[in-house]
Amino acid sequence: MSGTRHVLVLGGTTEARRLAEELAGDPALRVTSSLAGRVAEPRRPAGEVRIGGFGGPAGLARWLREHRVDALIDATHPFAGTISFNAAEAAAAVHVPLLALRRPGWVAGPGDRWHPVDSLAGAAEVLPGLGERVFLTTGRMGLAAFAHLDRLWFLVRSVDAPEPPQPARMEVLLDRGPFTVEGEAGLLRRHRIDVLVTKDSGGRATAAKLTAARDAGIPVVVVRRPPVPEGVPVAEDPAAAVTWLRNTLG
Repeated sequence: MSGTRHVLVLGGTTEARRLAEELAGDPALRVTSSLAGRVAEPRRPAGEVRIGGFGGPAGLARWLREHRVDALIDATHPFAGTISFNAAEAAAAVHVPLLALRRPGWVAGPGDRWHPVDSLAGAAEVLPGLGERVFLTTGRMGLAAFAHLDRLWFLVRSVDAPEPPQPARMEVLLDRGPFTVEGEAGLLRRHRIDVLVTKDSGGRATAAKLTAARDAGIPVVVVRRPPVPEGVPVAEDPAAAVTWLRNTLG
């Protein structure tokens, strides 16, 4: 690569931080990580950091032009669907190469009792037939989908405190991964959990709950992740993203 190239990483994930750390050590690159600002105290990645939204695809396209971005890497959470489609539209508008960095999704194994659904609303629909004490690990956003389930009790785990609307019978556990199988198993026992709800976010940091649920014979409602925008190449780990970047920038 000749000259300093500017790379914008749409971050907030473990993979985004690992990628920024690796890229920040290259003197030929200027790396800026953008965080949505939804977490009160985010883990700041290496390199330059900006916090907050762009104002839709037009705002992002304007930022890409004004800051002379040479490559855009969407390393947001697999369920941050809106920003991914905004990134695809903005990158196409200003002709900036775009890559999606997505950790592989989880795969059910022998003994798993998974119930795949397409949305949080779909998860709420199947819950009453599966259990009465729910371990809800879908984050603080989207609790409104479960607010009408008055007969169920929820243990809600999130990094920051959730806001209403939310279930009436609910206990909040503020915590951040990684978690262990032993810790998750103890949590299921103490709270007498009989059904788990999770998004297919993939990765190891929060996968222990799936093993604990399998060992306990507990059903798991798994919300499928939204698709990556059509035509956007995908890398499954930071190393593959670095390879794409070097091949793209030359």
